[in-house]
Amino acid sequence: MMKRIILATVLLLAGMIGEVAAQLPAVTLKSMDGKTVRTDTLSNNGKPFIIDFFATWCKPCNRELKAINEVYEEWQEETGVKLIAVSIDQAQNIHKVKPLVDENGWPYEVLLDPNGDLKRALGIQMIPYTLIVDGKGNIVYKHNGYTDGAEAELIEKVRELVGK
Repeated sequence: MMKRIILATVLLLAGMIGEVAAQLPAVTLKSMDGKTVRTDTLSNNGKPFIIDFFATWCKPCNRELKAINEVYEEWQEETGVKLIAVSIDQAQNIHKVKPLVDENGWPYEVLLDPNGDLKRALGIQMIPYTLIVDGKGNIVYKHNGYTDGAEAELIEKVRELVGK
């Protein structure tokens, strides 16, 4: 009986923690042009958005962002989704972010997380790491790593959210 009570309590607490973690934490980051952005205010006018954590030195991250870029315009036309790329490059490498973004012609909003504040607040261990946030600001999908073609799963989740 005691084991059941303990298990029920643990499950209840885990459920409550899951609910709390479903919103984006309030962390202050900078955009590439130096503007301050609070992550808990990120939105896409009631439509879902994707947050993709990357670093200039992370090959799978860059493959993922390139692959998404090839279909991004279609995704936007179909679902209205937008992608926010968050660089976790440390301060000494932050100057490499803009050239990488420009060189690849990435149309994404790019935020800089040089101290890993947002990454840490979300409990992210490894990149690439992708989140989908619904139109109400709830984190509804998390994915770690990248394999070729994984972006198809991303857009499927977005389509489910927008009812397409």
